[in-house]
Order: sequence, then C-alpha cells, then structure tokens
Amino acid sequence: MALHRVHSEGEDLDNQALTVSNFRGSRYHSSSYPGAVRSKAYIFDGDGNYYNKEWDLMEGRGKEFCWYHVELPKGNQKLSQSAQYLIDLLCPPLKLQDILSLVSNGPFCGHVDGALVFRVNSPGPASSRFTFRIAARVTENSVITVSLGRVPRLGFSPANKSLLSEIPLVEGSNFGGSDAKDSSRMVIKEHVLDFLLTMNHSEGADNPVPKSISNLVVHIIDTHVDHLQDVVIKLELELDSVELEMDRGGSALKKQMLDDRKFPKMHLDLQRLLQVIAHGEQVFPRVKEKCSLKDWFTSEDINALEELIGRIRRLKENVGFIANRVTAIQAGLDSWQSEQINRKLYYLSFLSIIFLPLSTITGVFGMNVGGVPWTGQKDPDLKDGFLSVMLICVATIGIVLLCFLFPSLYSHVMAWRRRLALRRSRSVNHKSFVRGSIASEERKDRGGYLRL
Repeated sequence: MALHRVHSEGEDLDNQALTVSNFRGSRYHSSSYPGAVRSKAYIFDGDGNYYNKEWDLMEGRGKEFCWYHVELPKGNQKLSQSAQYLIDLLCPPLKLQDILSLVSNGPFCGHVDGALVFRVNSPGPASSRFTFRIAARVTENSVITVSLGRVPRLGFSPANKSLLSEIPLVEGSNFGGSDAKDSSRMVIKEHVLDFLLTMNHSEGADNPVPKSISNLVVHIIDTHVDHLQDVVIKLELELDSVELEMDRGGSALKKQMLDDRKFPKMHLDLQRLLQVIAHGEQVFPRVKEKCSLKDWFTSEDINALEELIGRIRRLKENVGFIANRVTAIQAGLDSWQSEQINRKLYYLSFLSIIFLPLSTITGVFGMNVGGVPWTGQKDPDLKDGFLSVMLICVATIGIVLLCFLFPSLYSHVMAWRRRLALRRSRSVNHKSFVRGSIASEERKDRGGYLRL
C-alpha cells in the first residue's frame, strides 16, 4: 500500500469540518451552523515538531505554544453572520470585544485585553476573489487567526516529509508505469503538482515548522503576502493573454471586449486589490513596531517582518504598473472605436457631398414662389418673383453668417485697437524718454544737479 503524504497548502483545513471537543463551557456553543466553518488546532513543542490538538483554546506552557485557525466560508453571508460563527466558536473564553476586533472591516493593530490584535480585512462581497480578510490575536503562548476562505501555504510539512526533497509519484497519472506501486516513494495528487508548477514561490512550497511564536506570526503574514502576490501574478498572466488575443484577433474580438466592459471591470478589481495592499502597508509596520517591544519576539523575525513590508510596498508598485497597462489598453480600444466611428462618418460625408448639389438644384428649381410676400406675383407686370425669393434667401444666409462671425470679428477689432493703443503709449514714452535724456545732458553741460 502506497504511503500517501500530501502536505500541500492548507489541505488539512479542507479535510476537516467544525469539530469542537472538550470545550470549556460547551453549553454556550451553538450548532446552528453545522459544517459552515472549518477550524484546526495545532500545538508546537518549540523544537520543530507540531501535533494536532483539541479545540479548547488553551495556551501552551514553557516552550510550547498553540495555534487555533478559523476559516470562514467564502460565500454571500453578511458580516454579522461571520461574527456569529466566531461567537459560537470562540466565546467563551474570548469576550465579544475580542471577537469583534477580529471580524470587523478595515485595518487595525493594537492591544485588546492584553493581546496583540491585528487585521487586514477588506470590505466587499465575501464571494469575490479580490476580498481578503486575515486577522490574528497573538499572546506569548498562543495565536488565534481568522481568514476568509482558504489561505494557500498556511499549513506545515516537517523537513523529513518535504514534497520538494523527495521524488514523488503523481496520483491518477498514466505515465507512472510500474513504479506507481512502489511503496517507498511518496504519492501526491495531480492538482497539487499543478499548483506547484503555477505558483510563483515553488521554492517555499514546504513551510518550515515554527519554533517560536514570532516565527508563527511571520509565517502568517508571509502567507498573506504570498497570496496577494499570487493574485497579482495571475492578473499579469491574464493581461498578457488578453493582449496576445487582441494582437491576433480582429475587430470582432475588440468589439466583444468593449461590449463586455472587460478592462473597466479589471480596473475595479485592481483598485480593490490595491486597497488590500494599502491596508497591509498600513498595518504591518505597526505590527513590527509593537512586536519589537516584546521580549519573546526575536530580532531575526523583526528583520523578516521588515523584508515583508518591503515586499508589500514593491507589490503595490507592481499593481500600479498593471493598472497603467489596463488604462493604456482601454485607451487603445477607445481610440480604435473612435476610428471606426470616424470612418463611418467619412463614408456618410462622402455620400452627402455627392447628393448635396443634387438636392440643392432640385430644391431651387422646384420652388413654387406663388403667394410669397414681396414677390408681386399677383401683378401681371411683375414677373421676377423667383429672383426676389433668391435675393431674400441670399440676404438671410448673409445675416446668419454675420451672426456666427460677429464674435470673431469683434475679437479681431478689439485686438487691433489694443495693439494701436500700445503703439501710441510706446511712442509717447519714447518721446518723453528722449526729452528727459536731452534735458539731463543740458544740465550736465551747465554743471547743475538733477533733482531726485
């Protein structure tokens, strides 16, 4: 029998539903949402080993420390419903104030009831893939985290059971041959291998087990930053494929993209992602500042937090570059649409040029000037009614043109008058300057002084 050892990102969270056993004060626990929330509890011995433990929210002793993780469902539930999930799961021993500080929206970092609480919860629909929520409550011997949906790479794998240090067999593949029955080799699932090939940090697919609380806090923030970076890279790949399709496709594809409003939607998604990154850029420096005051937070982990802060700032710049690319592509599509409209208007203008003289001639010679005032059609001696109508038309056109040209003519006249006045003032100043210079020369010749 083959030994199935798959330590992929968060797979333990997928395979376990809400289990609460030996819970202190279990009479307060409500089962109104069975199976909706996934939870997992670990205990670490401080020497690089960890074990699953019961969900009792107890803190570790000595070198031991505990980690309790809650995974809220990624659906269309309200924020108050998510809070109810946590109340049923964490209260008691946590108070309502502790739970509300974990599930509320927006960035936060501070001390609540003696514990360090930080969160990076973005507002928005919980079902959106651009809505990220991660919150943590940190004490000296325990950590409680809450996430929206599964966070990749949040689980651990011991060093002697690494996916990348052994030669695995892919489960369900047809190219394994007879070696697939070898029990000495590790068997992994095919979708796990696909994930390892597509993510941007395959060298860190296996997370080292933390040996202290500070290692665990750095690991939680690191996985959050990696998750954001994965989403950004997927957006870049999607944008590259769209640009390639636009280069290969014709006008039908461009028209379809304009009708689907693909790039405005992508721009809105980028703004949501940028908001999440901005929240992290605001919270994580404060986390580093507060953790640096703790005796149990090592200096190496402080440096690791500083590197993560630099990563998230570079990630913010990268998202800005992607947003500029999306704006440029959308501007190109708008320009292409304007060119198409201008080309159609050019064809219509060409047709109007052809038919305008014909319609003018037919309109002029098809006039019936009988009964028109000032034509004298009733007087048999006057037979120039048509000529009178044409003169009236020419006079009307002249008046209309004069009305349109009057502002331009008025501005030209006023500009001419200003130039004329300027020339006069310059000539007067020049004459006065010449007179003054002549008078000063005369005074010098007479040996006098100028009055100041």
